Amino acid sequence: MKRLKAIVHGRVQGVGFRVFVLRHAQALGLTGTVRNVYSPTRHVEVIAEGPEDKLKQLLAQLKIGPSMSWVERVEVEWSEPTGEFSYFSIV
Repeated sequence: MKRLKAIVHGRVQGVGFRVFVLRHAQALGLTGTVRNVYSPTRHVEVIAEGPEDKLKQLLAQLKIGPSMSWVERVEVEWSEPTGEFSYFSIV
């Protein structure tokens, strides 16, 4: 089990990115959150916990995004899971 924190930069707000992440994370059985962040730049923050192989599958999808998005870059941080989440949600 691992924890993934990903900051997704580009055109990722107003294009259904959070719902895209929610659907993929739920399909993979991951727990965590996805949210828009507006300061200092507009980006999406994803925190997910689960098996490392499933997190890597989610990360691959984050680099693609939904059809209306444009992903410039993804900052990635790996750590040990905290177990604080019981499901995956948009916050």
